[in-house]
Amino acid sequence: MPEKVVGILGGMGPEATADFFAKVIAITPARKDHDHLRIIIDNNPKIPDRTEAILTEDRSLFPVLLETARNLVKANADFIVMPCNTAHYFYEDLAMEIAIPILHMISEVAHAVSTSLPGCERLGLIATTGTVASNLYQKQFQESGVEVIVPDTQSQTKIMDAILNIKAGQARARARREIIKAANPLIEREVQALVLGCTDVPLVVKTSDFPVPLFDSTEVLAEATVRFAMSGTTGS
Repeated sequence: MPEKVVGILGGMGPEATADFFAKVIAITPARKDHDHLRIIIDNNPKIPDRTEAILTEDRSLFPVLLETARNLVKANADFIVMPCNTAHYFYEDLAMEIAIPILHMISEVAHAVSTSLPGCERLGLIATTGTVASNLYQKQFQESGVEVIVPDTQSQTKIMDAILNIKAGQARARARREIIKAANPLIEREVQALVLGCTDVPLVVKTSDFPVPLFDSTEVLAEATVRFAMSGTTGS
């Protein structure tokens, strides 16, 4: 089966997109340049804020998201990935307008959890306020009977502030501390793993920061991307 050309709908944010690209390269089984995948990236940081759009029910960002996806189709991508969890709020609408497959990041995370942690009943979620408020993960995991535990309002505000600082390249050490601190009450509620449901968060935290297993949505999507590009199969 010929390899598929990957289209990355990126820029949300740019450094998270670069981290995703790097993870795809690292995961790809390659011994020379020619073994790597062909990847087309539209790094469009002009896509408006996804959390703000969700909280205010403002759909004006969707045409920009759609235009960026269409750019990848025109560039001959065979499928699209969006390394932004919050943008998956618009996944169904986008998939209806685009003729090529779009991998679903959150369903891939659900598959990774069910494969790596069978019998899991409670997960903690670290994500943007838009992702939390729109129940993207809660709905996805409800299908498999897994309860998703989210931070309280005060902790979620601190997580969102930390994510914005990561995006701005500011106070990253403090952002890391705030995220770890906000995760502690989730761990105390006996979650069996944590999901990093924002692609900016893995820029400052790592597996060893937590006493429970960690599912990095960026890495999960990178693994799914390589798998689909090389075999045409998804985990979800």
